Amino acid sequence: MANIDRDILIVGGGPAGLMAGLLFARAGLKVTVLEKHADFLRDFRGDTIHPSTLELFHQMGMLDELLQLPHNRVDQAFIHIAGRQMKAMDFRHLPVAAPYIAMMPQWDLLNFITRKAKQYPGFEVLMKTEAVDLEYDEADRVRAVETKDGRKLSAKLVIAADGRRSVLRGKAKLPLQKIGAPMDIFWFRVDKPENYGGDVFGTVQAGRFMVMIDRGDYYQCAFVFNKGQADEVRAAGLDAFRASLRSLVPDLAHSFDQISDWDQVKMLEVALDRLDRWHRSGLLAIGDAAHAMSPIGGVGINIAVQDAVTAANVLAARMTNGESPDPLLEQVYARRIKPVRRMQAFQKFAQDRVIAPLLRRTKPIEKPLFALTLLDQMPLLRRLPGRVIGLGFGREDIQSPEIPINRL
Repeated sequence: MANIDRDILIVGGGPAGLMAGLLFARAGLKVTVLEKHADFLRDFRGDTIHPSTLELFHQMGMLDELLQLPHNRVDQAFIHIAGRQMKAMDFRHLPVAAPYIAMMPQWDLLNFITRKAKQYPGFEVLMKTEAVDLEYDEADRVRAVETKDGRKLSAKLVIAADGRRSVLRGKAKLPLQKIGAPMDIFWFRVDKPENYGGDVFGTVQAGRFMVMIDRGDYYQCAFVFNKGQADEVRAAGLDAFRASLRSLVPDLAHSFDQISDWDQVKMLEVALDRLDRWHRSGLLAIGDAAHAMSPIGGVGINIAVQDAVTAANVLAARMTNGESPDPLLEQVYARRIKPVRRMQAFQKFAQDRVIAPLLRRTKPIEKPLFALTLLDQMPLLRRLPGRVIGLGFGREDIQSPEIPINRL
């Protein structure tokens, strides 16, 4: 690997890419992160930092500082159905330093991770730098990334963390398995009336439902509808859309009047898929580039971050010692694929057995689902979905080395 400019080149400045960059730089490796945008400001990116991810910051001694940033804490989740508010999930008893979900704008999280990574002289992030292709050496090994402005940036290992529409996984011809989803989502925000609100809640009626996340002075709303019906919903007009929202949450009828243009409503095309292989010589895919998660449970960020932790746990120390990463890439996949499959199976079950029947339903819901009744009546039972959503499956602690900054 002579004449290689850096140890790790990460494409994508999202949670997976930046956490990987922080951990590899923290181990003493030379890391470059490419981000195609000029900043991290994006509407309606996932803003849920689950207990599993908060625990990683605790392990690095950064949790207290992270929680100084503006955020809301979610201890429990509720469902409004058949005229009743049902308790559905409880995070408060999880065995971690922060047993709750922190609702924090993702740009704040990404800026925080970047600031921490820049403390290490081996780390750099190049904004407004879009990767468009891969370059291979004579042995068909990924050697470099070509950017839109014509540069070629080489590395001992390229990490594709460029999202669910990953350019690099396509260029690397990694095989994609599409699992599918029965719904799509409109994201929007409305101001919250004073003294109104609480934790995350969902509100359900026959044929439609919505999840509302309390963000302090506003609600971030996810209106769920059958896949492929976005044009039909838009064609019915804003008046019909607002009327539908008012019937779901009558208490916020005046707030929905704030939606005056479809430009305020962002479309999220829900996907559930995963690569059958996450790597080839010189390249590893992680996060949404390796597996797109459904928004069910808001777990996508946290599973992506777990990928980054596993990659650093497997690779960082041995790359620091001069070993080639190629023989180790299969270990990253082997440690992560089972937790990913289990979470996607959980999401698919929820999609097929709960969400799809509700969206197809035409008769009014006169009584809550039996499972919700059990959860509402049995506090201990609410801890189970709280653990699945809050901690996920097969989570790892940070085991990659840390070289003190003053020794670099």
